[in-house]
Amino acid sequence: MGADDKIKAAAEKLAGKAKETAGKVVGDDKLVAEGKTEQAKGEVRDAAENVKDAFKK
Repeated sequence: MGADDKIKAAAEKLAGKAKETAGKVVGDDKLVAEGKTEQAKGEVRDAAENVKDAFKK
């Protein structure tokens, strides 16, 4: 996995967690859902890169 891809995945997961937490604090269900979606995208990006790395070896 390239460093750029690791950073993007981590940033996406972190931003999603922040949105989810903020949504919970203010009671905004839409923001909570957006945060969870963003975290899931980060997880998918991370998993895809791990698969690529596995095939490179």
